[in-house]
Formats: sequence, structure tokens, C-alpha cells
Amino acid sequence: MGLANEESKKKKKGPTGFNILSGDSTSGHGGYGVGTISLDNISPVIIDPENNEIFVDMGALHARSAIEKRIKLVKNGREEVPDGRTCWIVWVTVNRVDEGPYYHGVGEAEFFVDSEARRAWKSMPEHVNNMDKSMKGKVVLDRMDEKSKKMLKEYLIGFDESMWNRSSQELHEALDV
Repeated sequence: MGLANEESKKKKKGPTGFNILSGDSTSGHGGYGVGTISLDNISPVIIDPENNEIFVDMGALHARSAIEKRIKLVKNGREEVPDGRTCWIVWVTVNRVDEGPYYHGVGEAEFFVDSEARRAWKSMPEHVNNMDKSMKGKVVLDRMDEKSKKMLKEYLIGFDESMWNRSSQELHEALDV
């Protein structure tokens, strides 16, 4: 039983790339699941500019990303994390046109963390609202610093330059640093 359980855990680990439309969850049947939000085409990209790290971490969809593990989330604001550093969880939504997939929407949300003290703060409304805006094709990168924007642009281009080329002028301009 132990060996089978380990095999099951290995199979659950997914790829570290972007979710690209895996299909309509309702299949057009109009029954159970109609009106639910599908997260099939959204991926959280974690940017830690201080440590020069950027990666897709699907755990962030459920507040279980690598930077969130073993961290106590404080409620009253950044001031409860005095020695923290800013990281970003960037919600990247992928959509498809006839020519292929493209980066449809991008929404940033700050994650302020002190790994040593094991404390962090994030604005849940900001995370939810900017994830929603990303899913709707909006580009929300207003608060992100230039280094993080540059890291994100290089990451998106490096992942798939043709997806980048098919993306909106608004995204290109937002990341033109």
C-alpha cells in the first residue's frame, strides 16, 4: 500500500508550464457545473525579485504556493511584517485564437513575506479581484516594480514567444520597461 501511495503522489505533480484551455467544463450540456468558473486557463506566476526567482506555482490557486507554505498570514497589514520583502503572485490567463494561444489577461497581487519570521501579508480582495480581471482579459500591473515587470516579460517571452507575439498591445506596453 505504501508503494502505491507514493506512485499516486508522483502522478499528481503537474507540469510547471501554463494551463492552456483544456476544454469546456460544462461540455455544453447545461446541467451540473453550468455557471461555475473554470480555472483551466489561468496560472499563477510567482515573482521574487529580491532572490531573482520566477516560476509557475499552481499551488497558489489554493494559497499553497512555495512562498506561502509554513507561513502564518497576518490580518492587519504589512506593518505586522516589518522585515518583509515584496513578492508578486501574477495571475496569467491564456486564451486561444485561430492562430494559437496567447496571453489574454494578467493581474498582479502583492505578497509581502518575511521567510525567517514565517509571517506574511496579502490583500485577499486584491488577489481575488485581480485574478478575476486577468480572467476577463484585463492587464493589471500598475503597482509592480520595474525589475519584476522585466522578469515577467522575459519569462512570458521565454515560455512561448509566439504566445507573446499574439498578445495585446496593452500587455506589451505594460511590460515595456
